[in-house]
Amino acid sequence: MTTNKEQLALWIDAHFDEEVGVLQQLLRVPTDTPPGNNAPHADMVADLVKAYGWTVEKHAVPAQVVQDYGMETITNLIVRRPYQAGGPTVALNAHGDVVPPGDNWTYPPYGGVVENGYIYGRAAAVSKCDFATYIFATRALEALGVPLKGGLELHFTYDEEFGGLLGPGWLLEQKLTKPDFVIAAGFSYNIVTAHNACLQLEITVHGKSGHGAMPETGHDALQAATRILNAIYDQLPELKKVKSKIPGIDSPTMLVGRIDGGTNTNVVPGKVVLKMDRRMIPEEDPVVVEAQVRALIEKAVEGQPGIRVEIKRLLLSHALREQPGTEKLVASLQQNAQTFIGETIPAQGTPLYADARLYGEQGIPAVLYGAGPRSVPESNAKKADERLLLEDLRKATKVVACTLLDFLGE
Repeated sequence: MTTNKEQLALWIDAHFDEEVGVLQQLLRVPTDTPPGNNAPHADMVADLVKAYGWTVEKHAVPAQVVQDYGMETITNLIVRRPYQAGGPTVALNAHGDVVPPGDNWTYPPYGGVVENGYIYGRAAAVSKCDFATYIFATRALEALGVPLKGGLELHFTYDEEFGGLLGPGWLLEQKLTKPDFVIAAGFSYNIVTAHNACLQLEITVHGKSGHGAMPETGHDALQAATRILNAIYDQLPELKKVKSKIPGIDSPTMLVGRIDGGTNTNVVPGKVVLKMDRRMIPEEDPVVVEAQVRALIEKAVEGQPGIRVEIKRLLLSHALREQPGTEKLVASLQQNAQTFIGETIPAQGTPLYADARLYGEQGIPAVLYGAGPRSVPESNAKKADERLLLEDLRKATKVVACTLLDFLGE
């Protein structure tokens, strides 16, 4: 006689072609962010899950709020599946917004092409795949027909690339949800229990334009910006000495990712804009780090005639840290991965940052786990030919379904 977990696995196998077809649909509606016109994808997902008889809540963020934020439309979805009283509420969260595809694709970035056991497309691995993982894990659980207690929520959100504040952050701020546990989009061969914080700043260096033949008539903003660049990069050896105690996380990092400025080849640059990124390990205090970085920038141009600097915070993403209860999620996921993947998968940190931190900030135990390879580079995430091995999708769906049974089964 088969066990409940074996029956879950059999249901997923029997419906796996359908799951792949759903993932193809998810990949074929673009959600490039920027520009961030993501409501059409949310509408498609809502229609898709309504076909299973589920009620879908559409939570559109007000248009002006979204536009001020730098995106076009955001509609976040909540699917609530209440069961008998007496159990926890478990939320599954995946994000539908993606970075633009870029160039050099072999496969169409929004084609959902399946070849040699892989599915190709932007967000095939991060994280439209986990829309499919979580939908089919939920369907398998409910198809089992056993009594369930507590509740399950699917959170499909559209603001991870911009920081999550109008994705899960919006749902939590508006008090639309407060689950007891969260599993957020991740990869199949490790469980992420902690991640870095991130500070992003826009530094505008104001000088004064002047004729290139008479540079002394201007105040060179680029020359001042070079001082800031040197100050930032001179800090890197010191940052390397700071080490996290969390496996999977090493040292803080800092870089300038974009520079804009000047008007023409023969004109003294009157304005230069730098955009910088400072990753913080969980042991660092973001308030202290931001103050230090601002002081570093200001000191670099101190005393430079005609130079003024504006510093604008673009993002302050806090770290994900383990909460009481995280160990229960880890134990269940590891046990079920041992069954369906055949190995003990590690629970560790990552230098990336993700939406899961927003649940953690509310004291909700949250981990990252979903469909994907052992490392980000293997998936080509955020690069050309992003892909997912379909067997990893199958395995992750089984692991998540059985973990849901552990938490919600009587």
